[in-house]
Amino acid sequence: MTASASKRMAFVIEIARRLHQYGTSAPRLEEAIDRVSARLHLDCQSLSTPTSVLFSFTDRAAGEGGTLAELTQVVRVSPGHDDLRNLGAVDEIADQVIEGQIDIDEGFRRLHAIRDQPSVERATMETVAYGIAAASVAAILNCAWVDLAAAFFIGTVVGVLVVASENRPRLRPGLEALSALLATMIAMFVDVYVTPLTLNPVVLASLIVLMPGLTLTTAVRELSTQHLVSGTARLAGAVTTLMKLAFGTVMANQICLWLHLAPIALTRAPIPQWAQWLALAAACYSFAILFRAARRDIPLVMAAAALGYLITYYGGREFTPQFGVFLAGLGIGALSNLYARVSGRPGALVRTPGIILLVPGSIGFLTLSHIAERDVFLGINSAITLAAILISLVAGLLFGDLFVSARRIL
Repeated sequence: MTASASKRMAFVIEIARRLHQYGTSAPRLEEAIDRVSARLHLDCQSLSTPTSVLFSFTDRAAGEGGTLAELTQVVRVSPGHDDLRNLGAVDEIADQVIEGQIDIDEGFRRLHAIRDQPSVERATMETVAYGIAAASVAAILNCAWVDLAAAFFIGTVVGVLVVASENRPRLRPGLEALSALLATMIAMFVDVYVTPLTLNPVVLASLIVLMPGLTLTTAVRELSTQHLVSGTARLAGAVTTLMKLAFGTVMANQICLWLHLAPIALTRAPIPQWAQWLALAAACYSFAILFRAARRDIPLVMAAAALGYLITYYGGREFTPQFGVFLAGLGIGALSNLYARVSGRPGALVRTPGIILLVPGSIGFLTLSHIAERDVFLGINSAITLAAILISLVAGLLFGDLFVSARRIL
């Protein structure tokens, strides 16, 4: 290794910062840091949390006379967003540097060439994908055609807010509360002045992409693997997001009550079964866009999301819903590790989309909403369901790692 110690350390830090930024959990990030450091003849003690990464390096090349900790550094980072395309690019660059195919200077150049912000075309696609995801989830919830149209419109409005918040730091802290407020208000106005809706499922579907179900799952998995600091912080962040969503909905209901707007009770026939399966395909495509998968990976991401849902659906019918979630977690966890072994690419390309339709973010939202409306017993019942699904999913993922061990960390 001809590069200086400081340059090798800087490369490890940049790799870690990028992986954190693109949604890597603490256990996988810390192990990736250890492996990259070892291949670059460094010893590194690392600690990852949702908002920071701590490094303490020792240069092996310095021999026994080297100082114990040549560099200790804390990198302040924002909670990551799943970006499968950039995650794969960073993983490939790290492999090429480790194997000597490119030097560290070229590795830095390629890392800096990665675009963090999507293009205008990609941002437009993501905005529409929010609407598609909302309409698809409304279909899966057995809503009517008019509900799907309303969910698509409201979900697109939420998408506009999310995309706008990426370049507006002042908007980001209140994004969830504002989105829930607008979604509930728009749904109520459509229900009263345009056409009756199945109100609660429409609002839930419109906000589904903002639900921190994946964050809750990651938090519980980190806690179960003894990454207590990161798991606790991530769990607190997920609960805070749910509180903001619930507060926005409750505030909207109070405004509608003040305006004397009452929902119209009307039962509509749900869409036919064949349309629900088409909606599943649309949902899988929308999540592939929202996870920012590369074009070549979109079929893979869609297939993983569909497979996870199908295992849960048929497993739940054959056994119990919780055991169906466990089977899906087991299957997706094992398949993601198998894919990483065979292809030499990150297993997250299969694992992350494979569990997205299983994560219980919507149940957490309903739990806090019931409690905010002082329906404590119904809130407790929802909380028990939330815990059961979380435990089943995390247990399935852990057993999947035991069933097929991962050669690659990501």
